[in-house]
Amino acid sequence: MSAQPRLDAQALPTETRSASRLVDLRFRALLGPVEWETLPADVRRRFSKRLSGSDAAIYVGRITELAMNRAGRMLSQVLRVIGAPLPICLDTDVASVVTVTEDAATGGQIWTRLYARRDGFPQVIHSAKRFAGPTGLEEYVGYGVAMPLTLSAEEGALVFRSAGYVLRLGRFRLPLPGWLSPGALTVIHRETGEGAFEFTLDLRHPLFGALLRQSGSYRDQRA
Repeated sequence: MSAQPRLDAQALPTETRSASRLVDLRFRALLGPVEWETLPADVRRRFSKRLSGSDAAIYVGRITELAMNRAGRMLSQVLRVIGAPLPICLDTDVASVVTVTEDAATGGQIWTRLYARRDGFPQVIHSAKRFAGPTGLEEYVGYGVAMPLTLSAEEGALVFRSAGYVLRLGRFRLPLPGWLSPGALTVIHRETGEGAFEFTLDLRHPLFGALLRQSGSYRDQRA
C-alpha cells in the first residue's frame, strides 16, 4: 500500500503559500505541480475551491449522451439497493445540476448530482470524495462501498480512474473480489470554453463490455 501524497508547503510558489489558507490544494498535491500546471486555469480553479460551512460550488447544464448496454441497465437497477449511484434511465437533453459542498465528517467533499427525467421526479445521486485510502483519494457512495481513485492530467483534461473497490466495515477495509466489481470507471473533466466544461463517465467491464457512457455539458454558476 503506497503512502498518501503529502503537500510540501515549502515547495509551493510564494504566492501560492500566501493564499493556501484561502484555497484547497489537495487535488494539486495528489496530481503534482508539474501536471497541475498543464490544466486550464478554470479547471485548476474549480478543483482549488475552499468549501466550508455554508459554501457551495454549483454547476448547471444538461446531459448530452447516455448509453448503457443490457448488462449496464441491469447493474444500474441492482445498485438501487445502495442508493442508485448510476443513472436509472436513458433520458438525454435533460437538465442537470451538480453541487459540491463540504463533507464536515471527513473534511472531504459531498458531490450531489441531479438528473432531470421526462417521466417522474429527477434522479439525485450523492457521493463523497474523501482524501483517504491507498491512493490518497476515494469516492464513497454509501453503504460502506468506496472506490479508490487515481488522478492524472491528460491532454488538458483532469482524469479520475478507479483503482478497485472496497467495502468499509468500521476500521476495516475489505477489497471486493473481481467478480463483484462493476468494472473500470473513468471520469474526465474537460474545459470547453470560458466557465464551461464537459463531464464524461465511462464504465467498462472485462466480460460485459461498455456498461455505461454518460456525458454532460455544464457551466459555472458564479456569485
